[in-house]
Amino acid sequence: MMLLTLFQNGILEKPFLCYEFSNTSCQKFVYPLENRILLFILFSVSSIVTIIGNMLVIITVIHFKQLHTPTNYLILSLAVADLLVGGVVMPPSMLRSIETCWYLGDLFCKIHSSLDVTLCTASILNLCIISLDRYYAICHPFQYHSKMTSLATLVMIIICWTVSAALGFGMIFIELNILGIEDFYYENFDCDGRCMVFQSREAATVMSLACFYGPAFVMLCIYLKILHVAKRQVQAIQSINSELKKEGKATKTLAIVMGAFLTFWTPFFLCNLIDPFIGYSVPPLLFDLFLWVGYYNSTCNPIVYAFFYSWFRHAFRVILSGKIFQSNSSRTILL
Repeated sequence: MMLLTLFQNGILEKPFLCYEFSNTSCQKFVYPLENRILLFILFSVSSIVTIIGNMLVIITVIHFKQLHTPTNYLILSLAVADLLVGGVVMPPSMLRSIETCWYLGDLFCKIHSSLDVTLCTASILNLCIISLDRYYAICHPFQYHSKMTSLATLVMIIICWTVSAALGFGMIFIELNILGIEDFYYENFDCDGRCMVFQSREAATVMSLACFYGPAFVMLCIYLKILHVAKRQVQAIQSINSELKKEGKATKTLAIVMGAFLTFWTPFFLCNLIDPFIGYSVPPLLFDLFLWVGYYNSTCNPIVYAFFYSWFRHAFRVILSGKIFQSNSSRTILL
């Protein structure tokens, strides 16, 4: 609500130009100074918290030998994607959102947009793999260790990042996003000082399905199957098998992570899908607001781990207290 209020109240009536002496300049909307300062503080703090939180997760999984498991390698891959969102994507997006213009050049705009798409896709594909890991752990526990080996997990992570990078950089640099409507884009939307991922109807549909709706549907189906099986294991989880109890808790936590992802990113992808079909009439500021809501998913994930996993909290305390530099700290018993 704070962001929306700032976006609604912070625009002056008279627009300026991003480049005053350019005939092809985009319009620039200037926020009052106090709103610019508030936005700068909010976005900067968000970026820093995202970086620190995910860095703690990465150090925790890498340093403590007890956490070297296939499931935690997937959490590590997700944390890397979230860390890059906070450290690489958020800062340029902050400048674009506050200045309402892009001053970092066309090439860096393409790189930034490609990274944005790549990291978003990598996040949801990592979550797809995590849901598969949970499926075998709960539904086929006797096959789990033979199916979800460290090598198999590594191969899936490599495929996840390769597909994500191919979609992100391929769409932007080959300009598949404007294929067939190039003239319309350059005549109506292209101007100096704009950095946006404009998409045709076909591109918006394909990318939204491939990067969000398709994988999200698969994950929901998997988790519904997991919940169905888990209901039959309630007694065993509570009174017989502590290993099943631990797996059940891990499944619940990762389901919350997936639910948070869907909650944060659905508004953006809903606008992204319908915008080309309603004449590109979604207000740019609303698009920008929903994009930042999506970014905050990368801030949220480490908080979920710290809140639901006591051993993550223990590891964080060891790291923050400096005990990580003691000999044999990597063999600390966390579970």
